[in-house]
Amino acid sequence: MKIIIIGAGIAGCAAYLELRKHLLNPSGSDEAHEIIIYEAYSTNLDVTADQRKDEYTHSSTLLVGGGLAVGPNGLNVLRRLDENLLKDVVRGGYVTATSNMKNKNGWRLVTMETAPSDNDVDNPEHMYMVATSRHFFWQALRSRIPDEHIINKRISEVVASPEGRNVIYFADGTPSVEADLVIGADGVQSTAKRALFPHAKEDPYPPHYEGLVGVGGFIPAADVKGLVEKGSMNFIFGGNGFFGYFYSESAKTAVNRDSPYHVSEPGESLAWWSTYEIEECPDRKTLDMTDVTRQLRERHANWKDPVVQKIIQSLHVENMYPTWTSPALPTWERDGVVLVGDAAHALPPSSGQGSSQALEDVEAFVLFLAHYLHRGGENDTQMSPESQKEAIRAAAQQYTSLRQPRVRNILEFAQKTQNTKRHMGLFQEYSMYTFMKLMGFFPALMTSQIRKVTNYNIAEQVGQVLASGK
Repeated sequence: MKIIIIGAGIAGCAAYLELRKHLLNPSGSDEAHEIIIYEAYSTNLDVTADQRKDEYTHSSTLLVGGGLAVGPNGLNVLRRLDENLLKDVVRGGYVTATSNMKNKNGWRLVTMETAPSDNDVDNPEHMYMVATSRHFFWQALRSRIPDEHIINKRISEVVASPEGRNVIYFADGTPSVEADLVIGADGVQSTAKRALFPHAKEDPYPPHYEGLVGVGGFIPAADVKGLVEKGSMNFIFGGNGFFGYFYSESAKTAVNRDSPYHVSEPGESLAWWSTYEIEECPDRKTLDMTDVTRQLRERHANWKDPVVQKIIQSLHVENMYPTWTSPALPTWERDGVVLVGDAAHALPPSSGQGSSQALEDVEAFVLFLAHYLHRGGENDTQMSPESQKEAIRAAAQQYTSLRQPRVRNILEFAQKTQNTKRHMGLFQEYSMYTFMKLMGFFPALMTSQIRKVTNYNIAEQVGQVLASGK
């Protein structure tokens, strides 16, 4: 079977590794499946800072976005995929156990312990959250994929065929290729998505700009020594925007720096980001980043958090990232074209679950696919093209049915949360502070809501669906 993955970002690379694990034998000598990734941008791991120009502005090279969080549910996908991969991801990030919510006046509103409860400490699934740079996370995945399995080409169209192979066309006019399965991991502006709605003249579900933008970066941790608690994520709310910061790496000398069960001494870097409202989506090509930097300083000039003040004194903003979400799609699959990650459901950063949900997507789909390809002990090489097509269709349908309700709930909650980052009047602002302060008196309620998301085991959920025979 020929499998093509479109997009070599986090979702695409994770999909490749899941397919290799579950469809090929450990030595990779099984030639029943060919897996190729097509990516429009360079994925060269040796790109230097001086080379970070337009041709490298994609999440796969990562010069898009700065930091991200990987929840315990996402980390457990990595653990089941490859223990060494999990260690690499954790080693390049920083384990956090506490979330502090404050207001711009310096008042602490809520402190949430995100550590496992006392009854959970011996459960290998109940890890802490890991904060890391998007680039390092992607690099840990990308480094495990042979270079010859990633082809730098831009896809112009994907055509899903109900009977035979699907067809992929290229923007440069070179000959098209066919594939039994196409996995669209090509982000919020997905080309693969159009194959699901072939009769529409235009994209019937275009991405939606949420009216919020984000800027961020990194500063030396030494600049804020003594001001940031070990193992903390910090969220600062104000009536004219939002600011957050966290250590982005552990100390290189930390004994447990590759363990998601331990909080280590922080390393040399602190990640920060600011989110605020802009009504019209900015055009990155015409932005004056010097002016954006000036406006950011003015926006947070009177905020009393000492870390925020340290950051705005030395920052220079280089990029601005609009917040996009995807409308709820009626389906994530059609005739062997399957969407994962942002191509299926772009989540706002306020969810804290973007990467984790992409990881859940790929594990779920591949587990379903492996089940239907291997059902009855039949060797993959003995399956007819029609049987393979039916196996892909069955897997894709069950994957979509399982994943859509969970992602929809996470999206709805995240959209409510991100409203706290918009412009608001004085009464609304202080009402927000009061509500957060009151919620701080019920920490068990708050942590239980978080754990409903982070204690989720997608592999178990797939197993239950398969066992039920639905």
